[in-house]
Amino acid sequence: MTDKLILYKEHLNSFLRKITKGFELIAPVRNTYGDTLFEVISSVDDVRIDLTNRPILSPKRFFMPQVETLFAYRYDKSGYTFKDAADSTPRVIFGLRSCDTRGILFYDLIFQEGLKDKYYLDRRKDTILINLGCNQPGENCFCKSAQSGPFLTYGYDIQLTDLGDRFFVENGRPRGRELLAGWSYFFRPATQTDIDAQYEVVLESEGKFRHRLDFDAAIEKLINQEVAPAIWEELGSRCQNCGGCAYVCPTCYCFNIFDSPGSEKEGERLRTWDACTFAGFSRLAGGYNPRQDKAQRIKRRFYHKLFYDKQKYNIPSCVGCGRCADICFGRIDMLSFIRLICEQKERALAPAHRRLGELLLEAGIISRKDLDLAIEKQAATGKPLGAQLVEMGMVDKEAIARALGCQLKIPGTAENIED
Repeated sequence: MTDKLILYKEHLNSFLRKITKGFELIAPVRNTYGDTLFEVISSVDDVRIDLTNRPILSPKRFFMPQVETLFAYRYDKSGYTFKDAADSTPRVIFGLRSCDTRGILFYDLIFQEGLKDKYYLDRRKDTILINLGCNQPGENCFCKSAQSGPFLTYGYDIQLTDLGDRFFVENGRPRGRELLAGWSYFFRPATQTDIDAQYEVVLESEGKFRHRLDFDAAIEKLINQEVAPAIWEELGSRCQNCGGCAYVCPTCYCFNIFDSPGSEKEGERLRTWDACTFAGFSRLAGGYNPRQDKAQRIKRRFYHKLFYDKQKYNIPSCVGCGRCADICFGRIDMLSFIRLICEQKERALAPAHRRLGELLLEAGIISRKDLDLAIEKQAATGKPLGAQLVEMGMVDKEAIARALGCQLKIPGTAENIED
């Protein structure tokens, strides 16, 4: 079977019905409240599969449930007995967005290293991923900047591209090829016209992003510890500690484990989602917490996702889905954070300009009205405030040099003023 196929949309539901015969099918469904969520589908004809809107939540709960039983235990005269609660149901997740598929690939790295997590791996090994490239990026999406979309070049079992009346279908991995081969009568080989059309869709989609972030510049600032302490304090003061950013993130995997006794002789060991921004997450035995305040915990979160994961896995653990920007009302999301630290130099310069202005005001060289006009003009020209004042004829170079020299206790020279 060729690696590039065409599936006409009129055949999609028939193909999905076939899938439900041998797999648990999970797909994005639009519910009665207008929200699109990944759901288990028992009957394709009873739901509204939504391939237009990106699901509100990633599908990570199907691999690591928000609350899951790891095992049940029972105690009697002979001691403890345990009953494993592993889940190895064969699944097909249809309609994954590229950011979510990349999130699952990141989970693969996390849960396969060191002591392998059998609960995750049992669910993952029999799951087929069908990716749907994004023709139209969402309002807060920046997956192109994160190099995780809008279309994938690897990591999927099957990838679809919407060409209007048909889907362009790509085989990625052997199990995807096997799935397609089982119902090959739904597909035809792609022609050169189809291949050209798919190429155009990819190019058009890449040009539609509203947000373009410089991840490398942000990571460099973290490596060099160039983020001003005041920024961490500001972020800490804005965080409401709701944990929403971690819960919607496709790559966040912090968890807590505890026992839930049903009686004196039996109970369950549970694993639940947690968040590194919660105070209790970093609290140690004995009660000591190395990250007492929110600013410290937020700093750790961004360092972890951008710097530490880049250092360890060669990729940051942000896939650019933009869900944290959708949910955070304190604007402490990845989109806002990267912009904030990349623009901090310009932000830091502003007070210096104001100090120069105040200095000239105190010396009686300019008026408040003159200063306000110069700052307004400077916002458009980008010139240093001193040069802007000189250009507007409000002051000469010698006067500025004298004022600065007085403040810095050095002889003033007009040559120090930029033209």
